[in-house]
Amino acid sequence: MKVQEINRQIREKSIENIINKRDRKKNKKPLQAYAASWANEDRLYDCVGYTIFIVLPTSGCEWATKSGGCTMCSYISDSPLMDISENDLVEIFNNEWNKQLDKVDISAYDNVAIKLFVSGSFLNVNEIPEKVQEYIFKEFNKYDQIKEVIVESKPEYIDESSLKRLASIIPNKIFEIGIGLETSNEDTRLNKINKGITNKSFEKAVSTINSVDEYDIRAKAYLLVKPILISEKQAIQEAIDSASYAKEVGVKRLAYCPATVHGGTMMDSLWKKGSYNPPWIWSTVEIIKEVRKNVDIPMIMDTAGFGTRRGPFNCKKCNAKLKSLIIKSNLEQEISEELENFTCECKEKWEADLEFSDILNTTTNPKN
Repeated sequence: MKVQEINRQIREKSIENIINKRDRKKNKKPLQAYAASWANEDRLYDCVGYTIFIVLPTSGCEWATKSGGCTMCSYISDSPLMDISENDLVEIFNNEWNKQLDKVDISAYDNVAIKLFVSGSFLNVNEIPEKVQEYIFKEFNKYDQIKEVIVESKPEYIDESSLKRLASIIPNKIFEIGIGLETSNEDTRLNKINKGITNKSFEKAVSTINSVDEYDIRAKAYLLVKPILISEKQAIQEAIDSASYAKEVGVKRLAYCPATVHGGTMMDSLWKKGSYNPPWIWSTVEIIKEVRKNVDIPMIMDTAGFGTRRGPFNCKKCNAKLKSLIIKSNLEQEISEELENFTCECKEKWEADLEFSDILNTTTNPKN
């Protein structure tokens, strides 16, 4: 049975379980409870600044509901899986936006970025209607301190008219569209991640973004570290190769997402059976070193899930320290001497995993 068929079955069962569980509850979870927002120090293109993150619930990623979606993604589990009116979306956004404005005085910062996430693609009008998109962007344009506005979208929703329509509302800000490339290896992306994005469609989307001269619109590539069904060594090499490919295509920034196992996914199913392990943190360090030295565009390595049972893991002695050094590297866009030379006794186990995963032809980390 193909990965896509198994993945669809797992997703359909997961969605059914979610709906049944919600139907059994007497007190339904309000739409606002599916939203989230937070803020922290973060790396902007040219400096360290302040970033506000906002997560808006939508009807759900169409790719996930129609095809089973990506084998590692749990966005659908965090979606209300129902149509949401324009008025409700605006109200939810206002609540989260005002919550952050109440916490911090934006005027106290010179450089602020907004990262706006939805259950799928911000540019998909079936998730976020045009009126809501425009309302949100008009709010952002009220603040000169906001230098960057970042959204996510699959390539099929990226077209010149949509880009110009939104960019014209924030004409003096960087408008960035993050695309889940995940890897430059098309076989891995289509048949192991089930992303539904070809190299051709990715290249076309980036070309469309870069073709708009009158506004500062940029493409970012999200890259997954260690999809299912590939070895640790292969995962490292694909991550490094993908950075070079993305830059050549015209991407202006990279964001690595080391895999964390989320419930209701094919990755979760394989992990529970002992057929998948998240990457070593050592693998992310190796990627950082190679990409910073050889690919001269900004890049960050996400550290969510580091040191947890379902996330990237080394050992209890070095998990927290390496996470701290990687966050520092993200902010400074450099490899510190401490990160370059950091070592721990568990590093030998990682090196053995890289060697024997190929010899044993295994996609999980050998135990001995």
